[in-house]
Amino acid sequence: MRLSIHKHISNPEQFKQQLLIWAQQFREVIFLDSNSYPQEYSSFSFTLAVNAFTSLKTDFYNAFEDLKQYQQTTKDWLFGYLAYDLKNDVEPLQSSNFDGLDFPDLFFFQPKKIFILKENQLEIQYLLMCDDEVEQDFDEIVKSQKWKVESSASLKIEQRISRNLYVEKVTKMLEHIHKGDMYEANFCMEFFAKNGIINPLEKFQKLNEISQAPFSVFFKNHKQFLLSASPERYLKKTGEKLISQPIKGTSKRFSDPLKDEKSKQFLESDSKERAENIMITDLVRNDLSHTAQKGSVEVVELCKIYSFLQVHQMISTVTSKLDPQYSPIDVLKTTFPMGSMTGAPKISVMKIIENLEETKRGLYSGAVGYFTPEGDFDFNVVIRSILYNQENQYVSFSVGSAITAKSVPEKEYEECLLKAKAMHEVLR
Repeated sequence: MRLSIHKHISNPEQFKQQLLIWAQQFREVIFLDSNSYPQEYSSFSFTLAVNAFTSLKTDFYNAFEDLKQYQQTTKDWLFGYLAYDLKNDVEPLQSSNFDGLDFPDLFFFQPKKIFILKENQLEIQYLLMCDDEVEQDFDEIVKSQKWKVESSASLKIEQRISRNLYVEKVTKMLEHIHKGDMYEANFCMEFFAKNGIINPLEKFQKLNEISQAPFSVFFKNHKQFLLSASPERYLKKTGEKLISQPIKGTSKRFSDPLKDEKSKQFLESDSKERAENIMITDLVRNDLSHTAQKGSVEVVELCKIYSFLQVHQMISTVTSKLDPQYSPIDVLKTTFPMGSMTGAPKISVMKIIENLEETKRGLYSGAVGYFTPEGDFDFNVVIRSILYNQENQYVSFSVGSAITAKSVPEKEYEECLLKAKAMHEVLR
């Protein structure tokens, strides 16, 4: 049971910064920020959950069943993540690539304290065991001073796959496509820094400021951090309605309005980018059909262009109605990993990219989000993100692009560098 109280916040942006500063004292923190991006399916401006009462941390083995039991037993708010390598729980797959981050495959926690802001209205939910701390905490939050940042040492960012090796690997992927092993695959590469010491909150604030993405995340589990400026929703459940919004298709932003509009129009009419998006949209339709009421899967937006501060993106929206015989976890298990980060056909692609990529994806291209007490949920796709293990001083970010029969390896490489731009800028 939770105490729920409401407060009016006159300056939401200032309160957001104060809340983030105050939250740093806790071992477990998730901050989800919509950045007031105009999107139809948003549930809040931002939310913060801190201080685990209970938690679930596990590797991939039997992970979805463990999560189902945890979610059905607590029947409370749960915040956390699904790492990409949970694919090994869903299918007979494995992950044997290098892992410098060493995050668990799945982590969720039941927070003692939750803050949910919608425009100027703040809802505070505390478990009854600590409900007498609400007013004292609120006073501390509004008195929080600007974060004092010590200048970070410069990081030596290295690339796990060189340009030449990238071209070689993508050429091999094209051979797989021409042989009929797959139609499309998302191929990723890692940038990393060893002996890296960063201030996670400072880096998140910089990343969020230059990206202002609708699914941004600051996540902390003791000494493991995710700083994300994700523009992509994986899956949302509201009652019986499910919403997935895969992204496929990217073009540059320009400061010159004419060039920017031209870039946007080029993306909208590009046959290769549209083919990428339509193939993944079809895969998402198929994934949702496993748990959908008959005839309820619908593509409500196809290849629509959305503009973000760093890039233009092509996004489709697929909805379905959940068949009541299936649980919220069944939906996640039958759609994970998301099609936009794998490809088609999904299982064949996951085997091929595992052999060609050099790094275990881990939390990158997984999902972060929450469950409500009613069993609704909302999860993003972990892209445009910095991952940091403070204990072993390892900083990492990965980027990828969709490889199809029309792909030119050198152009795909340039797209990866475009997607890496914001993270490079933040870590410089």
